[in-house]
Amino acid sequence: MSLTDIPTPRHIPDRLSGQGARILRSWELLLFVIAVLIFLANTQASPYFLDPWNLSDATFNFTEKAMVAFAMALLIIAGEIDLSVAGIIALASTAMGWALQFGVGTPGLIFIGLGVGLLCGAFNGVLVTRLGLPSIVVTIGTMSLFRGLSYIVLGDQAFNGYPTDFAWLGRGYVVWVISFELLLFVVLALIYGAVLHFTNFGRHVFTIGNNATAARFSGIRVERVKMILFLLTGLMSGIAAVCLTARLGSTRPSIASAWELEIVTMVVLGGVSILGGSGSILGVVIAALVMGMVTFGLGLLNVPGIVMSIFIGGLLIGVIALPRLFRLLRRGRV
Repeated sequence: MSLTDIPTPRHIPDRLSGQGARILRSWELLLFVIAVLIFLANTQASPYFLDPWNLSDATFNFTEKAMVAFAMALLIIAGEIDLSVAGIIALASTAMGWALQFGVGTPGLIFIGLGVGLLCGAFNGVLVTRLGLPSIVVTIGTMSLFRGLSYIVLGDQAFNGYPTDFAWLGRGYVVWVISFELLLFVVLALIYGAVLHFTNFGRHVFTIGNNATAARFSGIRVERVKMILFLLTGLMSGIAAVCLTARLGSTRPSIASAWELEIVTMVVLGGVSILGGSGSILGVVIAALVMGMVTFGLGLLNVPGIVMSIFIGGLLIGVIALPRLFRLLRRGRV
């Protein structure tokens, strides 16, 4: 069941027209301007911000979440949502840590992390596409289920001792300050951007998000597309679990706690309508950069984590409310 069949275009209302005007009024351009302003503010707030290695470290604040956000963006555009992504990361990390106790090496750990992610995505997809249950209800349930399984296995313990070559996936650098995670983030952004904006599958995703019933009458296999999207979201959660576990060097049941909120915020801030039917990967990329720079900048200023949580919650409410506020203001002027 989709969240709604009503699309919500994410453009700033104005009187401009034409291709150039559409670019000038786009949500992505506004985000880019905000990103530049945040970058300049961070350079003034801390003399350490422009250090190349500090900037490289800043990318770890968003790359893993952004990987999941790419798949989440497609899912939300199609009118669904997955709030269990953080729970999937926790369960996948726990499975890797458990396998590590039996001497499983890096290739096996990667396979297990991705496999658990796919299985969790398949479980969500079956409940939604085969049984017709609302995705928001299903994934709230599986969010608790997956993380609960991690707590049953680990309790208050932790798995440690990951091999060095596995740790490189989360801490290693490919060239100078370009980390493996940052390179993977760029590659995945290009892949998801191409799939969403330049393939028939991407067009089907937009069509389903705008009107699932019309999509069925036009011959699109709606349930099949949605199932693929849930599988992709699970797979990307598995990839994020591998990278995060490798970077931290340990597994705890609280790993990736509250990430679902940040990932959804990243997607919605990127211009993807929470109602489905519109959005872009470019917007999600810029939103990831914005959130990463804000988090890193506040960290340099020693701002408490709870303040960051308040900021993210307020940001999510704001980006959902602003488009409707713009429409109401425009109607008042007409």
